[in-house]
Amino acid sequence: MSSLSANEDCLGWAARDAAGVLSPYSFNRRAVRSDDVSIKITHCGVCYADVGWTRNENRDSKYPLVPGHEIVGIVQEVGSNVNRFKVGDHVGVGTYVNSCRDCEYCNDEEEVYCVKSPVLTFNGVDDDGTITKGGYSSYIVVHDRYCFRIPDDYPLASAAPLLCAGITVYSPMIRHKMNQPGKSLGVIGLGGLGHMAVKFGKAFGLNVTVLSTSISKKEEALTLLGADKFVVSSDQEQMKAEAKSLDFIIDTAAGDHPFDPYMSLLKTGGVLVLVAFPSEVKFHPASLNIGMKTVSGSLTGGTKLTREMIDFCSAHKIYPNIEVIPIHYANEALERLIKRDVRYRFVIDIENSLK
Repeated sequence: MSSLSANEDCLGWAARDAAGVLSPYSFNRRAVRSDDVSIKITHCGVCYADVGWTRNENRDSKYPLVPGHEIVGIVQEVGSNVNRFKVGDHVGVGTYVNSCRDCEYCNDEEEVYCVKSPVLTFNGVDDDGTITKGGYSSYIVVHDRYCFRIPDDYPLASAAPLLCAGITVYSPMIRHKMNQPGKSLGVIGLGGLGHMAVKFGKAFGLNVTVLSTSISKKEEALTLLGADKFVVSSDQEQMKAEAKSLDFIIDTAAGDHPFDPYMSLLKTGGVLVLVAFPSEVKFHPASLNIGMKTVSGSLTGGTKLTREMIDFCSAHKIYPNIEVIPIHYANEALERLIKRDVRYRFVIDIENSLK
Protein backbone atom coordinates (compact mmCIF):
# COMPACT_ATOMS: atom_id res chain seq x y z
CA MET A 1 0.00 0.00 0.00
CA SER A 2 1.43 3.36 -0.92
CA SER A 3 1.97 5.74 1.97
CA LEU A 4 -0.06 8.90 2.13
CA SER A 5 2.24 10.32 4.77
CA ALA A 6 5.75 9.85 3.40
CA ASN A 7 5.94 13.30 1.82
CA GLU A 8 2.84 14.96 3.24
CA ASP A 9 3.19 17.98 5.48
CA CYS A 10 1.36 17.79 8.77
CA LEU A 11 -0.23 21.01 9.96
CA GLY A 12 -0.16 21.73 13.66
CA TRP A 13 0.09 24.32 16.38
CA ALA A 14 3.27 24.37 18.43
CA ALA A 15 4.96 26.21 21.27
CA ARG A 16 8.43 27.47 20.32
CA ASP A 17 9.74 28.22 23.83
CA ALA A 18 8.81 28.22 27.52
CA ALA A 19 6.44 31.15 27.04
CA GLY A 20 4.13 28.39 25.82
CA VAL A 21 2.42 30.45 23.13
CA LEU A 22 1.01 28.21 20.40
CA SER A 23 1.10 29.18 16.74
CA PRO A 24 0.84 27.42 13.35
CA TYR A 25 3.63 24.97 12.57
CA SER A 26 4.22 22.52 9.71
CA PHE A 27 6.17 19.29 10.06
CA ASN A 28 6.42 15.76 8.68
CA ARG A 29 5.11 12.57 10.21
CA ARG A 30 6.89 9.27 9.55
CA ALA A 31 5.86 7.08 6.65
CA VAL A 32 3.35 4.40 7.58
CA ARG A 33 5.12 1.21 8.67
CA SER A 34 3.68 -2.30 8.44
CA ASP A 35 2.14 -2.11 11.94
CA ASP A 36 1.09 1.55 11.78
CA VAL A 37 -2.20 3.34 11.46
CA SER A 38 -2.44 6.83 9.96
CA ILE A 39 -5.26 8.83 11.52
CA LYS A 40 -6.87 12.01 10.25
CA ILE A 41 -7.44 13.87 13.50
CA THR A 42 -10.94 15.31 13.97
CA HIS A 43 -10.73 16.36 17.63
CA CYS A 44 -8.22 16.69 20.45
CA GLY A 45 -8.95 17.25 24.13
CA VAL A 46 -7.10 19.90 26.13
CA CYS A 47 -5.37 18.52 29.24
CA TYR A 48 -3.35 20.30 31.92
CA ALA A 49 -0.36 18.33 30.63
CA ASP A 50 -0.55 20.61 27.57
CA VAL A 51 0.01 23.59 29.86
CA GLY A 52 2.84 21.96 31.77
CA TRP A 53 4.90 20.86 28.79
CA THR A 54 4.31 23.86 26.55
CA ARG A 55 5.61 26.04 29.41
CA ASN A 56 8.46 23.71 30.38
CA GLU A 57 7.12 23.20 33.91
CA ASN A 58 8.68 19.73 33.91
CA ARG A 59 12.06 21.09 32.73
CA ASP A 60 12.28 18.65 29.84
CA SER A 61 10.31 20.30 27.02
CA LYS A 62 11.68 19.83 23.51
CA TYR A 63 10.72 22.66 21.17
CA PRO A 64 8.96 23.11 18.82
CA LEU A 65 6.40 21.26 20.93
CA VAL A 66 3.03 20.14 19.58
CA PRO A 67 0.82 19.16 22.56
CA GLY A 68 -2.31 17.04 22.79
CA HIS A 69 -2.83 13.46 23.98
CA GLU A 70 -6.61 13.05 23.86
CA ILE A 71 -6.78 12.32 20.15
CA VAL A 72 -9.64 10.99 18.05
CA GLY A 73 -10.12 10.76 14.33
CA ILE A 74 -10.67 8.58 11.30
CA VAL A 75 -8.30 5.97 9.89
CA GLN A 76 -6.94 7.09 6.53
CA GLU A 77 -4.34 4.36 5.96
CA VAL A 78 -3.17 1.12 7.58
CA GLY A 79 0.06 -0.85 7.32
CA SER A 80 0.26 -4.28 5.71
CA ASN A 81 0.22 -6.15 9.05
CA VAL A 82 -2.72 -4.26 10.57
CA ASN A 83 -5.86 -6.36 10.94
CA ARG A 84 -7.73 -4.64 13.79
CA PHE A 85 -8.44 -1.42 11.91
CA LYS A 86 -9.49 -0.43 8.42
CA VAL A 87 -9.78 2.83 6.52
CA GLY A 88 -12.79 4.79 7.75
CA ASP A 89 -12.78 3.42 11.31
CA HIS A 90 -13.20 5.85 14.20
CA VAL A 91 -10.20 5.56 16.52
CA GLY A 92 -8.52 7.23 19.47
CA VAL A 93 -4.97 7.65 20.74
CA GLY A 94 -4.15 8.40 24.36
CA THR A 95 -1.13 9.46 26.39
CA TYR A 96 1.47 7.07 24.96
CA VAL A 97 2.30 5.75 21.49
CA ASN A 98 4.98 3.13 22.12
CA SER A 99 6.52 0.89 24.79
CA CYS A 100 9.03 -1.96 24.96
CA ARG A 101 6.29 -4.58 24.35
CA ASP A 102 8.41 -7.14 26.18
CA CYS A 103 8.30 -6.45 29.93
CA GLU A 104 5.80 -7.95 32.38
CA TYR A 105 3.65 -4.82 32.32
CA CYS A 106 3.50 -4.62 28.54
CA ASN A 107 2.69 -8.34 28.45
CA ASP A 108 -0.20 -7.65 30.83
CA GLU A 109 -1.34 -4.76 28.62
CA GLU A 110 -0.38 -2.26 31.34
CA GLU A 111 1.94 -0.44 28.94
CA VAL A 112 1.71 2.86 30.83
CA TYR A 113 3.91 1.17 33.48
CA CYS A 114 6.43 -0.22 30.96
CA VAL A 115 9.75 -0.78 32.79
CA LYS A 116 11.59 1.11 30.06
CA SER A 117 8.96 3.87 30.23
CA PRO A 118 6.27 4.33 27.60
CA VAL A 119 6.89 6.77 24.76
CA LEU A 120 4.63 9.73 25.43
CA THR A 121 2.34 10.95 22.67
CA PHE A 122 4.08 14.31 22.62
CA ASN A 123 7.50 15.46 23.83
CA GLY A 124 8.64 11.83 23.97
CA VAL A 125 11.54 10.16 22.17
CA ASP A 126 10.32 7.40 19.86
CA ASP A 127 12.25 4.28 18.86
CA ASP A 128 13.62 6.02 15.76
CA GLY A 129 14.99 8.91 17.82
CA THR A 130 12.37 11.42 16.69
CA ILE A 131 10.50 13.64 19.12
CA THR A 132 6.82 12.78 19.25
CA LYS A 133 4.29 15.46 18.39
CA GLY A 134 0.73 15.41 19.65
CA GLY A 135 -2.84 15.94 18.57
CA TYR A 136 -2.94 19.69 17.96
CA SER A 137 -2.28 18.62 14.37
CA SER A 138 -3.97 17.39 11.22
CA TYR A 139 -2.97 13.72 11.40
CA ILE A 140 -0.85 11.24 13.34
CA VAL A 141 0.87 7.92 12.60
CA VAL A 142 0.81 5.40 15.46
CA HIS A 143 1.57 1.69 15.96
CA ASP A 144 -1.80 -0.06 15.92
CA ARG A 145 -1.32 -1.48 19.44
CA TYR A 146 -1.79 2.00 20.88
CA CYS A 147 -4.94 2.85 18.92
CA PHE A 148 -8.46 2.31 20.24
CA ARG A 149 -11.63 1.69 18.30
CA ILE A 150 -14.35 4.25 18.98
CA PRO A 151 -17.89 2.94 18.33
CA ASP A 152 -19.47 4.62 15.32
CA ASP A 153 -22.42 5.88 17.37
CA TYR A 154 -20.21 7.50 20.03
CA PRO A 155 -19.57 11.19 19.15
CA LEU A 156 -15.89 11.74 18.34
CA ALA A 157 -15.74 15.07 20.16
CA SER A 158 -17.04 13.39 23.33
CA ALA A 159 -14.63 10.48 22.96
CA ALA A 160 -11.49 12.64 23.10
CA PRO A 161 -11.44 13.28 26.89
CA LEU A 162 -11.85 9.57 27.58
CA LEU A 163 -8.28 8.99 26.37
CA CYS A 164 -6.73 10.79 29.37
CA ALA A 165 -9.28 12.22 31.81
CA GLY A 166 -11.56 9.20 31.52
CA ILE A 167 -9.00 6.40 31.77
CA THR A 168 -7.08 8.21 34.54
CA VAL A 169 -10.00 7.75 36.94
CA TYR A 170 -11.49 4.56 35.47
CA SER A 171 -8.24 2.60 35.81
CA PRO A 172 -7.78 2.94 39.61
CA MET A 173 -11.53 2.54 40.16
CA ILE A 174 -11.36 -0.91 38.56
CA ARG A 175 -8.04 -1.81 40.24
CA HIS A 176 -9.38 -1.00 43.71
CA LYS A 177 -12.82 -2.53 43.06
CA MET A 178 -14.69 0.75 43.24
CA ASN A 179 -17.38 -0.78 41.05
CA GLN A 180 -19.35 -2.44 43.87
CA PRO A 181 -22.92 -1.11 43.95
CA GLY A 182 -23.92 0.43 47.26
CA LYS A 183 -20.40 1.42 48.29
CA SER A 184 -19.54 5.08 48.88
CA LEU A 185 -17.12 7.20 46.84
CA GLY A 186 -15.71 10.64 47.55
CA VAL A 187 -14.35 12.73 44.67
CA ILE A 188 -11.91 15.52 45.51
CA GLY A 189 -11.95 18.23 42.87
CA LEU A 190 -14.57 18.71 40.17
CA GLY A 191 -12.63 19.38 36.97
CA GLY A 192 -11.98 17.27 33.89
CA LEU A 193 -10.97 14.19 35.89
CA GLY A 194 -13.32 14.71 38.83
CA HIS A 195 -16.47 15.02 36.76
CA MET A 196 -15.62 11.74 35.02
CA ALA A 197 -15.09 10.04 38.39
CA VAL A 198 -18.59 11.17 39.39
CA LYS A 199 -20.07 9.79 36.17
CA PHE A 200 -18.30 6.43 36.53
CA GLY A 201 -19.22 6.24 40.21
CA LYS A 202 -22.90 6.67 39.46
CA ALA A 203 -22.74 4.15 36.61
CA PHE A 204 -21.15 1.65 39.03
CA GLY A 205 -24.01 2.17 41.48
CA LEU A 206 -21.98 4.01 44.11
CA ASN A 207 -23.14 6.72 46.49
CA VAL A 208 -21.04 9.66 45.32
CA THR A 209 -19.97 12.63 47.43
CA VAL A 210 -18.18 15.56 45.78
CA LEU A 211 -15.60 17.23 48.01
CA SER A 212 -14.76 20.73 46.84
CA THR A 213 -13.54 24.03 48.22
CA SER A 214 -15.87 25.85 45.83
CA ILE A 215 -19.53 26.11 46.90
CA SER A 216 -20.26 27.48 43.42
CA LYS A 217 -19.98 23.94 42.02
CA LYS A 218 -22.65 22.48 44.30
CA GLU A 219 -25.65 22.82 42.00
CA GLU A 220 -23.82 21.42 38.98
CA ALA A 221 -22.44 18.52 41.01
CA LEU A 222 -25.86 17.51 42.28
CA THR A 223 -28.14 18.32 39.35
CA LEU A 224 -25.99 18.18 36.22
CA LEU A 225 -23.63 15.35 37.21
CA GLY A 226 -25.95 13.48 39.57
CA ALA A 227 -23.77 13.34 42.69
CA ASP A 228 -25.63 12.29 45.84
CA LYS A 229 -23.97 14.76 48.20
CA PHE A 230 -21.77 17.87 48.09
CA VAL A 231 -19.39 18.77 50.91
CA VAL A 232 -17.46 22.03 51.17
CA SER A 233 -14.10 20.61 52.22
CA SER A 234 -12.96 23.85 53.85
CA ASP A 235 -15.94 23.72 56.24
CA GLN A 236 -14.77 21.77 59.28
CA GLU A 237 -18.30 21.09 60.52
CA GLN A 238 -19.37 19.61 57.19
CA MET A 239 -16.23 17.48 57.08
CA LYS A 240 -16.68 16.29 60.65
CA ALA A 241 -20.22 15.19 59.85
CA GLU A 242 -18.88 12.92 57.09
CA ALA A 243 -16.20 11.19 59.22
CA LYS A 244 -15.70 7.49 58.43
CA SER A 245 -18.42 7.55 55.78
CA LEU A 246 -16.53 6.71 52.58
CA ASP A 247 -15.19 3.42 51.24
CA PHE A 248 -13.14 5.12 48.54
CA ILE A 249 -11.77 8.53 47.60
CA ILE A 250 -10.45 9.61 44.21
CA ASP A 251 -8.24 12.69 44.63
CA THR A 252 -8.06 14.69 41.40
CA ALA A 253 -6.89 18.00 42.93
CA ALA A 254 -3.63 19.19 41.36
CA GLY A 255 -3.07 22.08 43.77
CA ASP A 256 -1.46 21.57 47.16
CA HIS A 257 -3.94 20.53 49.83
CA PRO A 258 -3.94 18.82 53.25
CA PHE A 259 -4.52 15.08 53.26
CA ASP A 260 -5.38 14.34 56.90
CA PRO A 261 -8.91 15.86 56.71
CA TYR A 262 -9.75 13.66 53.73
CA MET A 263 -8.23 10.54 55.30
CA SER A 264 -10.58 11.03 58.24
CA LEU A 265 -13.53 10.50 55.90
CA LEU A 266 -12.49 6.94 55.05
CA LYS A 267 -14.01 3.92 56.71
CA THR A 268 -11.79 1.22 58.16
CA GLY A 269 -9.92 -0.35 55.27
CA GLY A 270 -10.79 2.58 53.02
CA VAL A 271 -8.71 3.56 49.99
CA LEU A 272 -7.62 7.01 48.78
CA VAL A 273 -6.18 7.09 45.25
CA LEU A 274 -4.19 10.10 44.07
CA VAL A 275 -4.33 10.73 40.32
CA ALA A 276 -3.02 14.31 40.26
CA PHE A 277 0.40 15.78 40.97
CA PRO A 278 0.44 18.25 43.87
CA SER A 279 3.94 19.38 44.84
CA GLU A 280 3.90 17.18 47.95
CA VAL A 281 1.84 14.54 49.72
CA LYS A 282 1.90 14.91 53.48
CA PHE A 283 -0.19 13.24 56.19
CA HIS A 284 0.23 12.00 59.76
CA PRO A 285 1.02 8.28 60.09
CA ALA A 286 -1.98 7.90 62.40
CA SER A 287 -4.24 8.92 59.49
CA LEU A 288 -2.99 5.84 57.67
CA ASN A 289 -2.41 3.28 60.43
CA ILE A 290 -5.51 3.85 62.52
CA GLY A 291 -8.25 2.38 60.43
CA MET A 292 -6.00 0.25 58.23
CA LYS A 293 -6.27 2.73 55.38
CA THR A 294 -4.53 2.67 52.01
CA VAL A 295 -3.11 5.54 49.95
CA SER A 296 -2.35 4.63 46.35
CA GLY A 297 -1.24 6.41 43.19
CA SER A 298 -2.19 5.88 39.59
CA LEU A 299 -1.38 7.13 36.09
CA THR A 300 -3.63 6.65 33.08
CA GLY A 301 -4.17 3.04 32.06
CA GLY A 302 -3.04 0.23 29.81
CA THR A 303 -4.52 -0.70 26.46
CA LYS A 304 -6.78 -3.45 27.86
CA LEU A 305 -8.47 -1.19 30.41
CA THR A 306 -8.72 1.66 27.90
CA ARG A 307 -10.63 -0.55 25.47
CA GLU A 308 -12.85 -1.73 28.33
CA MET A 309 -13.54 1.85 29.43
CA ILE A 310 -14.50 3.01 25.95
CA ASP A 311 -16.92 0.09 25.61
CA PHE A 312 -18.33 0.80 29.08
CA CYS A 313 -18.93 4.46 28.21
CA SER A 314 -20.63 3.48 24.97
CA ALA A 315 -22.85 0.86 26.63
CA HIS A 316 -23.86 3.14 29.51
CA LYS A 317 -24.07 6.34 27.44
CA ILE A 318 -21.47 8.13 29.55
CA TYR A 319 -20.28 11.32 27.86
CA PRO A 320 -17.84 13.91 29.19
CA ASN A 321 -19.18 17.46 29.49
CA ILE A 322 -17.22 19.40 26.89
CA GLU A 323 -16.76 22.83 25.38
CA VAL A 324 -15.79 22.51 21.71
CA ILE A 325 -13.38 25.21 20.49
CA PRO A 326 -11.48 26.06 17.28
CA ILE A 327 -7.71 25.64 17.19
CA HIS A 328 -7.11 29.40 17.13
CA TYR A 329 -8.69 29.58 20.60
CA ALA A 330 -6.13 27.15 22.05
CA ASN A 331 -4.02 29.78 23.83
CA GLU A 332 -7.07 31.27 25.52
CA ALA A 333 -8.24 27.77 26.45
CA LEU A 334 -4.94 27.01 28.19
CA GLU A 335 -5.21 30.27 30.15
CA ARG A 336 -8.77 29.42 31.15
CA LEU A 337 -7.66 25.92 32.14
CA ILE A 338 -5.08 27.41 34.52
CA LYS A 339 -7.90 29.46 36.08
CA ARG A 340 -10.13 26.35 36.22
CA ASP A 341 -12.61 28.16 34.02
CA VAL A 342 -13.95 25.20 32.04
CA ARG A 343 -16.96 22.90 32.42
CA TYR A 344 -15.40 20.38 32.18
CA ARG A 345 -13.08 19.71 29.25
CA PHE A 346 -12.08 21.74 26.23
CA VAL A 347 -12.06 19.79 22.96
CA ILE A 348 -10.45 21.30 19.86
CA ASP A 349 -12.37 20.83 16.60
CA ILE A 350 -9.30 20.05 14.54
CA GLU A 351 -11.16 18.91 11.44
CA ASN A 352 -13.08 22.14 10.91
CA SER A 353 -10.64 24.75 12.21
CA LEU A 354 -7.08 23.63 11.43
CA LYS A 355 -6.46 24.88 7.91
